[in-house]
Amino acid sequence: MLAPMSEVLLEIDGVIKRFDGFTAVDEVSFKVHSGETVGLLGVNGAGKTTLMNMILGLITPSGGSIRAFGMDLQKHRLEILQRANFCTTYATLPGNLKVRHNLEIFARLYSVPKAKAKVAELLELLEIAKLAEKTTGQLSAGESTRVNLAKALLNDPELLLLDEPTASLDPDIADKVRKLVRRVQRERHPAILYTSHNMRDIEEVCDRVLFLHEGKILAAGTPEEITRHFQEDDLEDVFIKIARGGHAGTPAS
Repeated sequence: MLAPMSEVLLEIDGVIKRFDGFTAVDEVSFKVHSGETVGLLGVNGAGKTTLMNMILGLITPSGGSIRAFGMDLQKHRLEILQRANFCTTYATLPGNLKVRHNLEIFARLYSVPKAKAKVAELLELLEIAKLAEKTTGQLSAGESTRVNLAKALLNDPELLLLDEPTASLDPDIADKVRKLVRRVQRERHPAILYTSHNMRDIEEVCDRVLFLHEGKILAAGTPEEITRHFQEDDLEDVFIKIARGGHAGTPAS
């Protein structure tokens, strides 16, 4: 739950990204506060991945600005990334290393003090201590997701970007991942930007929702406000309505 007057940790202001004349992200603006989880939704091609890559500094905006912790991303990328982290099901850790070795290497890359103790703590937190000596390339989808989450939490990030963390997971493991995200939010108060095609994820985890459509924010609000605005029963029906043609939405905030 977002505390009143909580600090703005991520600010996207009029961000644009063009590729060879095609506008992938079109003047997108929003803020994410400390302790807040914001869901970023949209059909494939809506601009979610492009926006995430710009926040990570992997690609440069064509216009607008991105600020985190009060600093401009283009001028202070290293300082910002030291306080942030990222998890996606679409990027795998080196498959020939044991889980423990992978995490210890990343802990050292992040300059985490007492790296081995931190890795052991996170393996227990994510209920995957039994995987410590297993070769990473032999993990199931659910196991890989939790190991990737452990990697993303090694540096106690104040800004956490989660890209479809429950994709391809069975309902039991997906539920455990959602509970973990809520626990991290409750105990550590990071600003979390969360993309998913699983509407249950968004309804259970996110304080606010931003619907991207053709590179623009089409609608913004709490899950309840969004469903009420579109006169639908749940976010899944809203998603289908937007995917099939869009709709004039609520202003972003």
